[in-house]
Amino acid sequence: MRVVIALGGNALLRRGEAMTADVQRRNARIAAEAIAPLAAEHELIITHGNGPQVGLLALQGAAYKPDEAYPLDVLGAETEGMIGYMLEQELGNLLPFEQPLATLLTMVEVDADDPGFSNPTKFVGPIYEKADAERIRMEKGWVFKQDGEKWRRVVASPLPKRIFEVRPVRWLLEQRTIVICAGGGGIPTMYEKGSDRKLIGVEAVIDKDLCSELLARELDADLLILATDAQAVCTDWGKPSQKSIHKARPDDLRQFSFPAGSMGPKVDAACHFAQASGKSTAIGALADIAAMVRGERGTIISSGFTGLSWYA
Repeated sequence: MRVVIALGGNALLRRGEAMTADVQRRNARIAAEAIAPLAAEHELIITHGNGPQVGLLALQGAAYKPDEAYPLDVLGAETEGMIGYMLEQELGNLLPFEQPLATLLTMVEVDADDPGFSNPTKFVGPIYEKADAERIRMEKGWVFKQDGEKWRRVVASPLPKRIFEVRPVRWLLEQRTIVICAGGGGIPTMYEKGSDRKLIGVEAVIDKDLCSELLARELDADLLILATDAQAVCTDWGKPSQKSIHKARPDDLRQFSFPAGSMGPKVDAACHFAQASGKSTAIGALADIAAMVRGERGTIISSGFTGLSWYA
């Protein structure tokens, strides 16, 4: 099968962990150990989140004058290289030497008139106490929203329209290459207004799951896996009535409401891929990736199911 695996931000940096190279390297190794067993039987395309990493680079940019700081599209490109390098190396340490791997910087087109620019929703960077978030908001003009009990910066998250490097990804897959691409939802770009040829960067972060869904459709993938820190999609999360969904049709999941800052985009992306492609999507824990391919773990979404089923 051709499988697109989207690694959540927890794949390289879990909540509360120090944003150090050693910590990210350790988590990259954990992700590689979960993915490597699939390489012998399946074509693999790996995408990943970059919220904490791009936020860290933005904080480092505070040393510059405001008009000299690097924009988010450039920071996104930096994180694609950094994270791709770690994943590629850790996978290479586990797989046969002759297995080719490649990390591809990936530009993604967005619409200049996307409503996401007027309502920033995408979390980036570390968590803050409310007082610290308010101080930074006053200093830098950043927008903050509550994330659990803490506060985080939010930026615009326009929808992905087109992935420019789809053809090179296909060429690499034809050579049995494991491809790491579209990191962090890809590098946000748009054509400058009044021009149909001049591509420019955009101060935004594209949702990784929505971009992975678009990538999976354009590559005719057989399965899209959205790996996160939850074992399955749950209703009534955190309550005594919490239940884990095993199998569902897209319309089954749409009857429930999921948090916009966490599971919501994953469910939306999963349902869209399953409905548009006629193929399956799985949402679940990083450690269960191989079991999700077999349909044994996680939440499996397909239009071909007869109804909703739950884990006992």
